Amino acid sequence: MAEKILMKGNEAIAHAAIRCGCDGYFGYPITPQSEVMETLMEEKPWETTGMVVLQAESETSSINMLYGGASCAKKVMTSSSSPGLSLMCEGLSYLAGAELPCLVVNVVRGGPGLGTIQPGQGDYFQACKGGGHGDYKMVVLAPSSAQEMYDFVDLAFELAFKYRTPAMILADGVVGQMMEKVEFRPMKPRWTNEEIIAKYPWATTGKTPDRKQNVITSLALDAAIHEKLNNTLQTKYKQMEAEDVRFESIKCDDAEHIIVAYGCMARICESTVEMARNAGIKLGLLRPITLFPFPSKEIDRLVPQLKTMMSVELSAGQMLEDVKLAVNGRIPVNFFGRLGGIVPSPEEVYEAFKKEIGK
Repeated sequence: MAEKILMKGNEAIAHAAIRCGCDGYFGYPITPQSEVMETLMEEKPWETTGMVVLQAESETSSINMLYGGASCAKKVMTSSSSPGLSLMCEGLSYLAGAELPCLVVNVVRGGPGLGTIQPGQGDYFQACKGGGHGDYKMVVLAPSSAQEMYDFVDLAFELAFKYRTPAMILADGVVGQMMEKVEFRPMKPRWTNEEIIAKYPWATTGKTPDRKQNVITSLALDAAIHEKLNNTLQTKYKQMEAEDVRFESIKCDDAEHIIVAYGCMARICESTVEMARNAGIKLGLLRPITLFPFPSKEIDRLVPQLKTMMSVELSAGQMLEDVKLAVNGRIPVNFFGRLGGIVPSPEEVYEAFKKEIGK
């Protein structure tokens, strides 16, 4: 059995990056995710795997460094927190438009504006609805434990390269800062240039006499060509929805009411479910693991057996809209959320739930 080490979720991100064969990390410090870069600097992977770790001069610089590395089909990543991600949104749109795989980690804090360094989930719209311009989406993974922070790094790269798209780990400040035991996975070597050329013929690896030059761009001045690119992207997003929806169901089989929550709120709501079950109320929990693609079909499947659903978030209600779209007016969809970095207790969620169902 592999050794388990106590560490923060942010630290788990850094160790996973080194061990999954990441080629480069380009970041900029911001609370509450600064431990990602700090851990990488402490581990010095450039001396062991050859991984590049660079503090850019800004978030705008770091996202454009990802564009360069991803153009060569290198495993590149960055991490930041809410205001920093806002500065990266133009770059994310360029990466999506150029069909470039990369990993962006957002350890969310409270907003809007400078907000607070306390945890939040108010970046759901930014992550899932396209924070930059144009009709694009990203794979968005929502960890709820330090172990998932570790595991989702490799998974995010896998999905990013499968679909040639940016992938995001949307964590909240609670998951980033809390300490748990993390089990390391076996070390993966970085890809060689020969492996990249064989696997990813689109990459800018240097023109050879036997092929045309590769050009990476999101620019298409011809309207027909640009529409074709957009249709390609939309087909890709439909494939994601068909093949890579992930979620966890807890006591949903016989549930009459279901809470939908992700990240730290899912952890809290597990205790709420136990409280309700002990009181004879058939409450279940649906935890979306992929926020995009969202588990709409699973919600659709569950609705006929339910009396109500409730979305619980550290926001004013953003995932709530996707829950309502999936329910499509068939049952009441309630909401409970806290703002400003305040994290509710399981008891507080339980009382709000009981009030909504008239108990």
